Amino acid sequence: MQVFTEQRGPRTRDEIWLLEHPPVYTLGLSCKQPLQTGNGIPQIHIDRGGKMTYHGPGQLIVYFLVDMRRKKLGIRDLVTAIEQSVIDLLAEYGVDAARKPGAPGVYVDGEKIAALGLKVKKGCTWHGLSLNIGMDLSPFDAIDPCGYPGLKVTQMADVGAIDTQSRIELRLIKHIRQSLKYDQIQYD
Repeated sequence: MQVFTEQRGPRTRDEIWLLEHPPVYTLGLSCKQPLQTGNGIPQIHIDRGGKMTYHGPGQLIVYFLVDMRRKKLGIRDLVTAIEQSVIDLLAEYGVDAARKPGAPGVYVDGEKIAALGLKVKKGCTWHGLSLNIGMDLSPFDAIDPCGYPGLKVTQMADVGAIDTQSRIELRLIKHIRQSLKYDQIQYD
């Protein structure tokens, strides 16, 4: 992501990457000290905003490599558009989701279902979104997710939004395209 962002020019197309991570805790720029979790899951410092979160199998990671200047977006506009994409996705499954003022991400009944952490350099972003689909949530118990003590996390499978990950990915991309006003996204 960093190399792509450093090498991109004014005509470089934006990219959106979808992937899944092996079990790992990531520590954002405002998280200075690793925690003693005792569960053997590695912890790595990364250059996105935010504190500590967990990534693992059954969680969709979406990295946004977006030229915000070209799209005429401020960071709040981009965060809101990404959050809205998840809210619209969950609505397709009959799940009422919402934002929480001052706490980026998407919540269902007060529990976090999607986390957001971006990095901006020269008007371009990297990092992005993690959406809990159907995963082992117990690693979150060892941390304060996103720096919020007592924050509960949930996942699509637990709120009745059950589908294959590939169908969820396609539906989410549709909503991202709408929220960010992309005419077309090329798939490899």
